[in-house]
Amino acid sequence: MASKLSISKERTAELIKEFGKNDQDSGSAEVQVAILSERIRNLTEHLKTHKKDNHTRRGLMMLIGKRRGMLKYIKERNIEEYRELIKKLGIRDNI
Repeated sequence: MASKLSISKERTAELIKEFGKNDQDSGSAEVQVAILSERIRNLTEHLKTHKKDNHTRRGLMMLIGKRRGMLKYIKERNIEEYRELIKKLGIRDNI
């Protein structure tokens, strides 16, 4: 059973289906950004109630940094794809 802070296998499969090239495409940068965004949302909700959980906060910051690097890669590769992805995920453009 997955913990509350990570995402379920079913949700991961949904994200792969939505953002991937096919149902087996779990490695493309777009899918990885979508999965990281889901994990970041879950951790953010957790930290709203557990304000002093600094171990989780550090993990959240590392996930945000990893997502920022992948978004930078996507932006350098194809700007239109990047804009579409951040619009679909509801992320601000701060790269």
